[in-house]
Formats: sequence, structure tokens, C-alpha cells
Amino acid sequence: MIPLYIYRDNTCDPAKCTAKKLARRGLARIVPAIAKIPRSTILLDPTAERALSPADRNLPSITALDCSWEVLDTGAVASWRNRRALPFLVAANPVNFGRPFRLTTVEAMAAALYILGEKEDAKTILAPFGWGLRFLEVNAEPLEDYAGAKDSAEVVALQALYM
Repeated sequence: MIPLYIYRDNTCDPAKCTAKKLARRGLARIVPAIAKIPRSTILLDPTAERALSPADRNLPSITALDCSWEVLDTGAVASWRNRRALPFLVAANPVNFGRPFRLTTVEAMAAALYILGEKEDAKTILAPFGWGLRFLEVNAEPLEDYAGAKDSAEVVALQALYM
């Protein structure tokens, strides 16, 4: 499995935190500070200018930012070379079911794994959540299309079909 890292700032409800559950199960590693995130990672950032695509498969790990975007030091992540945004997907978690772009950390990580061709790993990290595999069902068609794209530009073009 591609190594998964999560930067958390402890602003979410600990009982509902998908990042903590992933870490407890040994499926991801919590990073205590942005400075500790490996610089070569794919940093999932919804404000990034480039979309994640299969062309990013050569990068060694994936990092999600599980924090309040209101308090995030955007300057600390703006300089990241490998920042990527996820394309249009719909949440399947109980809090935001059916809402576009309102993914939990585990949904974002699973989407990234799927797009990068690691479909079984995406299922593995979603399995501990009762609603987890539903995310792949709800987004089956776009995920397959994004995973078949050649680069970021093609992912953006495909995304337009679903928005």
C-alpha cells in the first residue's frame, strides 16, 4: 500500500474522526506538524491548481490535511510542489451524504488511491466504516473515468461531465 499520512489539528469531533480510526488500525500515520510531512508526498489540497491524476503514480505517498481550513496556515502548504486537488466526487458519509466535495479524510484518501490505480487499497481503508464502501458505489463511474485519464487536464475535462 502507498504510505498514507494525515496532518490533524484536532478540530474535528474525535468520535467521528475518520483519520484517527485509520491511524488506530495502522492504515495511516498521523503527522503532528506540517513541517513533518514528507516533502515528496502528494498533498491533497482542495485549493491546488492541478487535479490528481494517474500521472501522479510515481510519487511515493499521499498526505491529507485533516484540519479546519479557516485556521490552516496556507502559506505553509502553498509552497508544496506536489499539491493536488481531488476532482468532483460526492460524499457517502452520514454527515454529508450526497453533497459534492464534502468528503471525509478516509473518502479523500480512498479516492486518491483509486485514481492512482490502487483500487484494492481504497477498499481496504474504507472497509472499517459501515458506510465506507458505499463511497465507491456512489462514485463508481467518475472514479473509473478519473483512474483512466492520462493526466490532470484530462481529469479536469472529465470532471466537467459530472458537475
